Formats: sequence, C-alpha cells, structure tokens
Amino acid sequence: MTTPVKCEECDGRGWKIVTRRGCVAATVLRMETSSREDCLYCDGAEQVIEMFEWEVFLSANGTDQLGPCGTSSSQAASMDDLRMALRRLAANTGAWGRITHRLYDFGTVPDDWSRRVIFKATVDPAGSVRFERVAS
Repeated sequence: MTTPVKCEECDGRGWKIVTRRGCVAATVLRMETSSREDCLYCDGAEQVIEMFEWEVFLSANGTDQLGPCGTSSSQAASMDDLRMALRRLAANTGAWGRITHRLYDFGTVPDDWSRRVIFKATVDPAGSVRFERVAS
C-alpha cells in the first residue's frame, strides 16, 4: 500500500493519489514505472508540453504537397527554421508554410483539439519571408 501524500499545490487541503495514464502504451514501451500523482482536491501542477510545428507546402497544379517540416519547443526557433527552409527553395515553386501550436498532455493521445495554426508564411517577390498571424 502506498503512503498518502499531502498536495503542495493546494496547501495541503488535498491528498495525492498515484494514477497510471497510458498504462498499455507504457507497458509496450517498457516504461511501466512512469506515473503521475493527481490531487483529489485540486488539478495540481499541469504537465503540459507546448510544441511548435513548422511545415512547408509546395503548390503545383492546384494541389499542395508537403515539403520539409520539423518541430521545436520554441516559437522563435520554429519561425527561424521555417524561414530558412522557405529561402532554400526556388523562388518560382509557389512554396508557403505554416506554424502550428500544439499542446501535449501527459499520458494522452494528441488530437486536433490541442492543435491550432498560428502563423502562415509566404515568400514575397524580393525573396523575404513574410509571416501573417492567423486569427483563432
């Protein structure tokens, strides 16, 4: 039996319990010991990871094909990577890109609810990459 632990997030008003999230996936990955402590009183500390994905699309004949793509935990790094990828492509390819903000929670499967496009990038005739914020 485990020892109950007072929660620091709600100043000891609640007790923490150990929960296993994604137990089947953890067993397959041989990470059974990974667990999360949840408080019975409050939500506790969030274990959400914020990631920024960048994607380049090549427009040809009315269709968009996926080109280079990547991910980073920093929005600025994603913007720099997207800018460099768009500059490497030829000017007449009709390339454009986007940056997507995504949240990953401990033990859950990523879905489209945790994802939103925040920037769209295009290359102007002078070769500069222009970012446009997408309204959410």
